[in-house]
Amino acid sequence: LYLHHKAVADAVPVPQILYNVPGRTAIDMQADTVVRLADVANIVGIKEATGDMARAKELIDRCGDKIDIYSGDDATALDLMLLGGKGDISVTANIAPKQMHEMCAAALAGDADKAEKINESLLGLHKNLFLESNPIPVKWAAQQMGLMGGGIRLPLTPFAERHHEALRQSMRDAGAIE
Repeated sequence: LYLHHKAVADAVPVPQILYNVPGRTAIDMQADTVVRLADVANIVGIKEATGDMARAKELIDRCGDKIDIYSGDDATALDLMLLGGKGDISVTANIAPKQMHEMCAAALAGDADKAEKINESLLGLHKNLFLESNPIPVKWAAQQMGLMGGGIRLPLTPFAERHHEALRQSMRDAGAIE
């Protein structure tokens, strides 16, 4: 993994953010690898999507100011930011951008009480946007909000009707729809 990401960084002179999502790739980029990659000039951050706060804290502590640590797991994004992470690369923000912005801004400012209150209204959305494989639920939700037309391309399949009301209710709870 180190050699691959270093080769890409050496070949492409743009700022790059690593993405660690073992649930999608079946490979977990270990902290030691991230720390080594933090020394590569145009690697500027990592989207850490494990949801493991001990891992996130280790990366924040060991990487220091070399790279920014972002959450890639909305359900634990608040906790990561309160540990010193720099933000969240979010699925939920596609459906509730204002609320996610306000939650992140409060967390980054250290206002844990305000951030937790906002995040509480988003918890159902964080969960229900993953009732099926991402991005199936988020595309359905965006369609329900009139942000995109219907239809979905293979290999994705339509969002199962049995989940519609749960996701719709979490959208209401988050203030994304009325």
